[in-house]
Amino acid sequence: MNLGTSNLPIPGIGVIPPDVSSDFIEVAHTFDGSFAAGQEGVRRILTPLDRKVEFIVFADKTLAYVKSAMGYPALYPLLDASFRGPADAVLMDLDGTSVHSEEFWIWIIQQSTARLLDNPKFELEDEDLPHVSGHSVSEHLQYCIGKYCPDKNVEEARRHYFAITHHELAEIAAGRGRPNAFKPTPGLKEFLLELKANKIAIGLVTSGLHEKAWPEILSAFRTMELGDPLEFYDAIISAGHAVRKGQAGTLGELAPKPHPWLYAETARIGLGIPVERRHRVIGFEDSSAGVVSIRLAGFAAVGVGGGNIERSGVRPLLHRAIGTLPEALPLVLGRE
Repeated sequence: MNLGTSNLPIPGIGVIPPDVSSDFIEVAHTFDGSFAAGQEGVRRILTPLDRKVEFIVFADKTLAYVKSAMGYPALYPLLDASFRGPADAVLMDLDGTSVHSEEFWIWIIQQSTARLLDNPKFELEDEDLPHVSGHSVSEHLQYCIGKYCPDKNVEEARRHYFAITHHELAEIAAGRGRPNAFKPTPGLKEFLLELKANKIAIGLVTSGLHEKAWPEILSAFRTMELGDPLEFYDAIISAGHAVRKGQAGTLGELAPKPHPWLYAETARIGLGIPVERRHRVIGFEDSSAGVVSIRLAGFAAVGVGGGNIERSGVRPLLHRAIGTLPEALPLVLGRE
């Protein structure tokens, strides 16, 4: 059932305003049955419309149960995440928030599924879109396998995915391939330069693997004429490298957004910001998985328009919603 307009504060979230209360659904128990409302101190269990995470509400705390298409769910505390400007640091998502490339990567997922099906004319349906963006490559592929070709496996899908990706990125680098695959989002250059002028640290965070993310960053910076992104950003954290024969990888495919680790590592290790300063850090995302990731890392989240935040039902987790990045400058700079 829908949450309705209850004005009871939820630890880690606060009071959910009536205009976004319909984003959360109240359920009787968690997906695996390990927690039930009304038992062992659990007051209620809430889940966003996309049901990717479940919030287990106690009198003094809220736990977030993050599901996993790969079979490795996890339980995290949902910390208070108020923000007080001016910011010490801004954490920024890549796809959708900094660079418009979602259509390109969805197309890659579609092409990978087409090869699994041996059907070059295969196309994804509109209802698939929330499930093939914002999460890890393996989760996107697992979704497509479950719906379209359950006799296949994610390992085979990944081989197709990386073969197609390598070819397409090489074509783009050579001046061929899909035109305008990676474009800076409106206002990105203005936003970044204003942060730099005010000596605010900037971390770039992506669930994408390095080989996927790096051409996007380079392409956007060439368009904006901002030089070397490694010199511009104070930290860049991705999900690491693909695990393939002859190549070392990371745990990024099992711990991407909505898990907190990419944002937590960017702030604590990449930027050197201690946990007690988390209220001076704010993150920008256009996806539901990213918003949850920011919040579970302990930071306030700003939702950027154009992604799947509204249809996924995570608006109650936002500190603010904006259309374009420059709209948030007064907030970030502490000038409100």
